[in-house]
Amino acid sequence: SITELWLPILLSAVFVFIASSIFHMVIPIHKGDFKGMPGEEKILAEMRAQGVQPGNYCFPMCESMKDMGSPEMTAKCNLGPVGFAHVNPNGPCNMGKSLILWFLYSILIGVIVALAAGPILPDGADFKNVFHLTGLAAVLGFAMGAIPESIWKGQTWNVTLKFVFDGVVYGLVTGATFGWLWPK
Repeated sequence: SITELWLPILLSAVFVFIASSIFHMVIPIHKGDFKGMPGEEKILAEMRAQGVQPGNYCFPMCESMKDMGSPEMTAKCNLGPVGFAHVNPNGPCNMGKSLILWFLYSILIGVIVALAAGPILPDGADFKNVFHLTGLAAVLGFAMGAIPESIWKGQTWNVTLKFVFDGVVYGLVTGATFGWLWPK
């Protein structure tokens, strides 16, 4: 039952949190994921003047799928730039909140892994089988969600593949934790 799996759920979240901290602070593989916008001050001033609010934006924006193929929209796209932007609320980044949400997300992945594996794997299942199933389920949760960012939003595949790599490591960490602590 899920109550028997509370320890691997929590410890896998702790170990994933440690691994992600290493990736982002000790081995900064994501350091170059974002670039500064040329003319940032002018662009930000114009965004303030236009009253841009927090949210997700697409540019150029068309009103319907039918308009997407219109000569006007094609001309706008050819002229460029074309892209997506996410605007956060004003103020400094709240790393504390983000880190707490990341930890809670890691617990959620652990709960889902436990719900997937609990009814299938018996008490005393060997490490290999537990690792295989729980690691695979965790990889799906941690890694595959990054891929649509490149498919639909134009995120560079280089950045996406780094997040997929991270997610595979987090999935393997989760699988190893469940394999180690699976009820005997």
